[in-house]
Amino acid sequence: MKLQKNLFLLGTLLLGLKATTLLAQGCSDAGFCTLNSFKPHETTNTPQNQLKIGAFFGGADHNIAVWGNYIEYNRQLNASWSLDAKLTSLSQNGNGIATFGLSDLFLNANRIINPKLTATLGVKLPLQNGNATNNNNPLPMDYQSSLGTLDLVAGLGYKINKLQLVAAVQLPISQNKNQFLAEVYPTNANLRLFQSTNNFKRSGDVLLRIAYPFELTQKLQFTASALPIYHLKNDQYTDLMGTSKTISGSQGITLNANMYFDYKINEKNALQLNIGSPLKVREARPDGLTRSFVANLEYKYQF
Repeated sequence: MKLQKNLFLLGTLLLGLKATTLLAQGCSDAGFCTLNSFKPHETTNTPQNQLKIGAFFGGADHNIAVWGNYIEYNRQLNASWSLDAKLTSLSQNGNGIATFGLSDLFLNANRIINPKLTATLGVKLPLQNGNATNNNNPLPMDYQSSLGTLDLVAGLGYKINKLQLVAAVQLPISQNKNQFLAEVYPTNANLRLFQSTNNFKRSGDVLLRIAYPFELTQKLQFTASALPIYHLKNDQYTDLMGTSKTISGSQGITLNANMYFDYKINEKNALQLNIGSPLKVREARPDGLTRSFVANLEYKYQF
């Protein structure tokens, strides 16, 4: 009966997520909601070393397809402290333009304050300046492999029985070097439809994750997750005349739904499938982070 109930819940969520994928405009993630300490955890066991390799595919604004991959290492120093390092890359393809590049390096320290409460502090180091070009012409943020910002990342995780809660913030310390101006392109050009981001000034984000796991079998676990992300202020850019302009509608909330499927191969090896899609989006999303859906497959090795 328990298995039938869980399978019914899973089917309902799948149908709901499929409908959302078809109707939603996009979702925003500046990188921090996929960090190890901010993701739902399928187990309470803490290995001394953990290596993850992942790849994802998604759909973005303006008929752009995105692919990405990452490698992540987690090190448990003692009963209270752990360190994370994550290297990411991204490829975009659409409208006759294809780009690829390394994205960011995330470095985080985590402290278990008590069995229910964990704190995380870290940085996102950009590996690009956010101003990739095509034929020497600056490209919009939708084609950049990195936001190009140096960011501070901090968060708290709390457990209430099986319920997992995370609150986190990601704040830019520096801005990127993007020089894209849509006005310089002909009126019939595809890039004319993109948001100008010359001298882009991006605001920070705050997230709250609520997750609850369901054990389907001894080896398979399903986790349902809601992820609201609030963009703190409207972003800004500089126009052709050198005037700073506010991008109206870029402040606000994005609400995402995620499903995690964790399959334990054996004591050292595991797979995770993560599918996400937005339920609500901001009116303007100039940072190029819009995703109508994302599917991520991850392999994990513990040693």
